[in-house]
Amino acid sequence: MFEPPFIVDSSRPSIDASLSHAIDHEIAKGNRSEAVRLFFTKGIGIPSFGVTMMRFLMPGWLKMCAMANTIPYGLAIVDRTQAGQSLPVGRWKNTPVAIKVAVGSRSVPFFHSGAEALVQILPDAEYQSLDGLNHGALLLAANSLGKDVQNFLLRP
Repeated sequence: MFEPPFIVDSSRPSIDASLSHAIDHEIAKGNRSEAVRLFFTKGIGIPSFGVTMMRFLMPGWLKMCAMANTIPYGLAIVDRTQAGQSLPVGRWKNTPVAIKVAVGSRSVPFFHSGAEALVQILPDAEYQSLDGLNHGALLLAANSLGKDVQNFLLRP
């Protein structure tokens, strides 16, 4: 698992519980672009100016708008994990497989604290900080991440 987006302390502001409803409302009105904008500003914390720049300069904006209806599902998956409180222990305590939870060493602090909190409640998990990487590694260093995953899965 790479950088679970859990907010378990004050290292990042909590996400407002009403965000999913607001996004659903915009999607129902047919305003997918506004739904994506809300996710990036209220969910991710990107300033409005940055999101405006993304909208006009990023080729993937239209693709994100086409998939806007999936945002509430993603928010449902992380429900009760982004409020600056402890993770719900019972949610994963019976996970039957070994899990590696990795975070880029250059990623913002909340990714580290969330990953470390998850490792504490999983029955068989390890935490690793991947040297020199950040959250963009999913796109910009996929080979490095893939090699790390492969090493974990093929370990004796």
